[in-house]
This record gives sequence, structure tokens and C-alpha cells, in this order.
Amino acid sequence: MKVTVLVRPRDGILDPQGEAVRRSLAGLGYPASEVRAGKVFDLDVEAADEDGARRIAGEIAEKVLSNPLIEQFELEVVGA
Repeated sequence: MKVTVLVRPRDGILDPQGEAVRRSLAGLGYPASEVRAGKVFDLDVEAADEDGARRIAGEIAEKVLSNPLIEQFELEVVGA
């Protein structure tokens, strides 16, 4: 099953990349009040069902793709 993992800084954690993008947007005339930069990972997970795919992808996201101290992640099973 295909799973998309979005990893973003936790609320309250400094996000220098997002702030740089926000300043650039403001300089171009786009009034974005906040920008959070993150990472997207597309995984093909071998699982029997959506719950199994979420469990496996969640473990991967927590142990490998993110730093749980400063980042949070969301899972989306594609085509479920």
C-alpha cells in the first residue's frame, strides 16, 4: 500500500527555513502570516490492510523519518 508521510516541526519549535520562506513571500507582496517547512516521504508498504500499513508507516516515521522531540508527522494511506 502507498503511504504518504508528512513531517513538520512541532508547534513552538523554531523553523528557520519556514521563516525564510515567509520573509521572501512578504517581500514579494504575499501576506503569509506563518510558513512551516517540512518533508514529504512516499512509501510503498507491504501490508494486508490499511491499519497494517498505518502501523508500519507510523513505526518508520517515528524511528527513521522524524525526530520525535522536535517534529510531528501525519500519515495518509493513498487509495484507501
